[in-house]
This record gives sequence, C-alpha cells and structure tokens, in this order.
Amino acid sequence: MQGPLGGHRVHDLGGQVAGRTGERPGQRGIGPREVQDVADPVAVPAQQPGLVLVAGGKYTTYRVMAEDAVDAAVEGLPGVPPSRTALLPLVGAHRWEDVRERAAELAAAAGLPEETVARLLRRHGDRIGDVLDLARADPALARPLTGAPGYLAAEVVHAVTAEGALHLDDVLTRRTRVSIETDHRGVESAPEVAALMAAVLGWDDERAGREVEHYAARVAAERESQRMPDDHTADAARLGAPDVRAAV
Repeated sequence: MQGPLGGHRVHDLGGQVAGRTGERPGQRGIGPREVQDVADPVAVPAQQPGLVLVAGGKYTTYRVMAEDAVDAAVEGLPGVPPSRTALLPLVGAHRWEDVRERAAELAAAAGLPEETVARLLRRHGDRIGDVLDLARADPALARPLTGAPGYLAAEVVHAVTAEGALHLDDVLTRRTRVSIETDHRGVESAPEVAALMAAVLGWDDERAGREVEHYAARVAAERESQRMPDDHTADAARLGAPDVRAAV
C-alpha cells in the first residue's frame, strides 16, 4: 500500500505474518507537499528563546535528532563546535573489528553453540565478554531460557546488572525481543526470568510472583486489544492492564 499512509511492510516470521502501516508524524499547519520534507527528523527552533523541538523521526534515528538539536541550540554561540555524536562509537562498537569474526573461537572457549555467540556479538558487540563471563562464572547461566531457547539466562542477569532492567517487562520487551519473537509473547519464560532477576535484585517470592502476574495481565490485555474493532476500544483494552510500577 502506498500513498498517504507512507507504505506498508509485510514480514514472514516462520509461518507468522506481521504487517505495519500508519501515518508518519509531521508538523501541524503545513501543507501536504511539505509533510514529506519533515518526515525525517529535523530540529525546529521554537518561538520560545532557547527552546528547540524535534519534529518527526524515530527511535532508530535518535542520534541524528540529538545532533540536529544540539547544533540548533548552540547556533550563533561563539566558540562552540558542532555536535560530535556522529564521531563517537556506541557502547560495544569501540573494538568491534577485533571481535566481529571471532564467533567460532568465542563459542568454542565458552562451550556454547556458534549461532548463539554470533547473535550475542550482534547484540553486544565488543561487550560480549561481559555476558560470557557471567556464563563462565555460573554454568547455570549458560542454559537457554525456558520458552525462548535463543536467549541465555546470563542475558537476563546482564540486563539487570549492566542495562538497568528493574521489572520483568524491561527484560522481556525491551532488553530482549522475547515478547515479539515467541508465540506466547514471553509468558512461558516469565517465571524463570523473574527468578533470575529476583536473585540479583533481592525480590522475595511475593514480589517475583507479582511481576509474573502483572506481565501475564499485560500480555492478555494486549491480545484482547488486537480483537477490538477500532483504535479507541483497542487502547482501552490495552491500558486496562495494571502497571507493575504502581504496585511497587
């Protein structure tokens, strides 16, 4: 589908078909011919002095948005250089060339399947050693997750200790892709992941159980929303699940 919706994408996920389409955000008050011009991220100086807004863009272009916003904010200031973000490597990219072709070697040393280590390399880059060290220190963390065999238990611990995960949905929907890569959307993995997190964060059985219960309710609400006839009722169904953060 082409036209005002800006395109349609269909993905074949091993027998599952997923599609997406929708309007791209633009600036209010401009004509349709100009919408495409601002569909990509652009820094827009606001009427309030010193305030810069960003119109359009996606999470995948956050560094471009940041660069444009910084450059717009310091424009005209004497002695201030342009943003350097494009020259700064992301975490995991500093020594990428040293590790990118070492999947087989690292897998043999860690006693893990090569495809598992290859995925860890794509996910963590030169920080892969942080995950592999967890698995070496505790062999139980080298096992695959229940319901998500493409992930290691060590990745859950790493998500908590190095990536700031505090809740079950932080791990299953944000630090990993378990929620979108499995038919059960992470529900089958939730008890084990909660137990792994509990050992690091000091949760008792009640807190771990509450995390699992809230996550299952969120997935159920999400499924229910997809059966609704329109966006309004779908949003109401999805938002009906309690937020675990409110119960902490």
